[in-house]
Amino acid sequence: MAAGAAARKAAPVLEAPPQQEQVSHTKLSAEDAWDLQQERMYKMHRGHESMHVEMILIFLCVLVIAQIVLVQWRQRHSRSYNLVTLLQMWVVPLYFTIKLYWWRFLSMWGMFSVITSYILFRATRKPLSGRTARLVYKWFLLIYKLSYAFGVVGYLVIMFTMCGFNLFFKIKARDSMDFGIVFLFYGLYYGVMGRDFAEICSDYMASTIGFYSVSGMPTRSLSDNICAVCGQKIIVELDEEGLIENTYQLSCNHVFHEFCIRGWCIVGKKQTCPYCKEKVDLKRMISNPWERTHFLYGQILDWLRYLVAWQPVVIGIVQGINYSLGLE
Repeated sequence: MAAGAAARKAAPVLEAPPQQEQVSHTKLSAEDAWDLQQERMYKMHRGHESMHVEMILIFLCVLVIAQIVLVQWRQRHSRSYNLVTLLQMWVVPLYFTIKLYWWRFLSMWGMFSVITSYILFRATRKPLSGRTARLVYKWFLLIYKLSYAFGVVGYLVIMFTMCGFNLFFKIKARDSMDFGIVFLFYGLYYGVMGRDFAEICSDYMASTIGFYSVSGMPTRSLSDNICAVCGQKIIVELDEEGLIENTYQLSCNHVFHEFCIRGWCIVGKKQTCPYCKEKVDLKRMISNPWERTHFLYGQILDWLRYLVAWQPVVIGIVQGINYSLGLE
């Protein structure tokens, strides 16, 4: 018994292998968690340079082919292209909003959708109420101006942050940059949506009134004192100064309410006369240099539509090709 006890005492004690220290993500700051994630991504993709080059080539090829297809589709069937693009613009951000729990954007999206749906309902009714045209253009002009203001504020905040002006107000660069990006996104997104819905409402209202037809001749004859956009009488003469708005005459000699023709051309994206379809000289219409920035902003919104609506589709196609080829 004594010998057995001595042997047990002399036997070496096996120590447990050292455990690797587990990093608790709850104790990491946001910047440290980001750095840790980047480090893991680097280790996972290290040594796969040839695969990455192949993935980049696939992305570029799909991007070029998609651009050609979209341009041809827009030229040959612009109506279906615009409708599908608008549906993409409406649904794609909603999916990411619900997935990422962006409730603030979801609430604004819901409010915009409800009011715009009501405006669209009013614009597509027959017979068309005499107040509907002005209601439609007032709403979409308000959306256009708000989106312009949000976009400018967001851009300025981003520029000020990059120049370091946020330090004067003791604001963290991350917070001010997030604020600027959110404002810029809100401005650009709702600006694109507003212009697209305004174009649809403009077509419906003008076709219902009868002075405009997308293809073919108008169904009604235009009198000298009637605005072809809203179908209402023109009270203010060309050489008079109106209290609320003036009367505007195009180069084709057709006259309109100034508010209506500006909404038709700038907000509704029409560049032809609502009656005879003669091309409108927008440079002559927009004489104020500040208004020229609004027209340029509208062109930027048209370009941005591709990024929001079709870029996720292109990325999804690329990821599908990479998955089928076994590329990660």
